[in-house]
This record gives sequence, structure tokens and C-alpha cells, in this order.
Amino acid sequence: MWLQVTTWSDISHAITLLSRFAHNPGKSYWTVVKHVLAYIKGMLHYRIIYKADSKLNPTGYVDSNFTGCKNTCCFTEGNIFIMAEGPVLWESKKQETVALSMVEAKYMGFSRVTTQALWISKYLNKIRLLISKPIVIFADNNRLISHSLNDKNHCRTKHIDMQYYFVKDHVKSGDVVF
Repeated sequence: MWLQVTTWSDISHAITLLSRFAHNPGKSYWTVVKHVLAYIKGMLHYRIIYKADSKLNPTGYVDSNFTGCKNTCCFTEGNIFIMAEGPVLWESKKQETVALSMVEAKYMGFSRVTTQALWISKYLNKIRLLISKPIVIFADNNRLISHSLNDKNHCRTKHIDMQYYFVKDHVKSGDVVF
């Protein structure tokens, strides 16, 4: 897990999935662990390189799947932020909440990445590194992007908890843009 958190963003999802079965590993678990270790061994010569002459504005990417875990029907969401052409913050995790629809699963992912974007913005401001706003976040759901831009509550999204509507507030205030 330490490798995933500190240096290997590309194994983040695999480690997240493996950690679900660490309490009772079976033969297939160890096969996957060996595969991940072989991948790491093959990638040892790769490095994360940050370029001094590139833009320091963070750019985010987010994705989530609906009913990712067949046992609990919880989804997995992930996000990554790039600065100076290298990753600076990444996450892949299984949510504890069961989403009732694909839109809700994606909205939960949008909510998490918006929270991360606000944290990065505040941190960079605290260390006096000025960035231009809004922070651009790339996502793959056009319907949800358009939903975050307008003020209408559609009948298909009434079931989404109000805590996820703060995404709309931060898009409206210009903190983030999808």
C-alpha cells in the first residue's frame, strides 16, 4: 500500500482491489499479487518527471464505475491531479455508499474530486503558489457535466443526496470546471 500512496499511482486501483481480500487471501489473490509485483519489477526504470518549464496549474481527471463490487454493489472511484506534467495527488477507493444509479455514482466521484481540487487550491495558496482558476477537471459523463452547470433539479436526480450538490456551487463560483 505504501508504494501506491507515495510513488506508484498506476497501481493504485490494483492495490485497492487487492486490499479487499487481504484478510482471507486465496490462491487467485496470490496470483494477482505476483502479477502486480512482476509489473512493478518491469517498471522500475520508469520515473515520474516534473518539468520546471511547464504550467503549474493543477488539472484533474475523475472516473467511477457503477456497481463495481459484485458482493456489495459499491462503486470504485478514482481521481488524479497533474501539475508540471506529473501526478501530484491520486486516489482510487471503493465507496462505502451504494449508489442507486450511474448518475449518482458519477456524482459521488465528482464530489470527491471537487473536494480534492479545493484542497489543492487552498494548499497552493497557503504556500503562495498562485494558480489561475478554475481548476479544470476532465470527466467522461457529459450529462452529469451539463447537470453540474445548470440550476434545474431533474426528476431523474432527485434521489441524489444534497451533500453532492456542493459540486454545483463550486462550478457556479468558478472554483472548478468540468
